[in-house]
Amino acid sequence: MPLSHFDADGKAHMVDVSDKEVTARVAMAEGHITMSDQTLAHVTSGTAKKGDVLGTARLAGIMAAKQTAGLIPLCHPLAISKVSVDLTPDADLPGVRITATVKTTGQTGVEMEALTAVSVAALTVHDMVKAVQKDTVIGGIRVTLKDGGKSGRYQA
Repeated sequence: MPLSHFDADGKAHMVDVSDKEVTARVAMAEGHITMSDQTLAHVTSGTAKKGDVLGTARLAGIMAAKQTAGLIPLCHPLAISKVSVDLTPDADLPGVRITATVKTTGQTGVEMEALTAVSVAALTVHDMVKAVQKDTVIGGIRVTLKDGGKSGRYQA
C-alpha cells in the first residue's frame, strides 16, 4: 500500500480529504516519562521549583493538540471539539504516565493531535524537573485508539 502523503512522483503533499465523509472522530495516545524516586517525589508533593508540574504539563498538552497543524507540516487544521490530557504518577516506573484523548467531527482523524498532546506534556514535565534531574527518559508514545472515518476502529 503506498504512503498517502506522497504523490505519484514521490513528492510530499497534503492529502486531499475533500471527498471524505464528515464523521465523529476520536483518538487516544499514551506515553510516559521516567525519573528517579526523588524527582517523582518533587512532582507529587508540589515542591518543584517551577510549580505545579502535572497541572502545567496538562495545559501544555491541551495547547499543543490545538497547534498540531502548525507543527507537523502535512497535518490538516482541525476544529477540535475535545482534548483531555491525564498525567498519573506511577511509583513503579518511577515517573508519570500520560494519556490524551482528542475528539472532532470532520473529514480526517485526530491521531496526530493526541500524539502531540502526549509528547508536549512529557516535554513539559522534563522542563519542569530538569533542575533536579537532567536525565529523565520520555518513551512509549503511541496511538492506543483511533475511531471514525473509512478505516474504522483501531485499538492497541
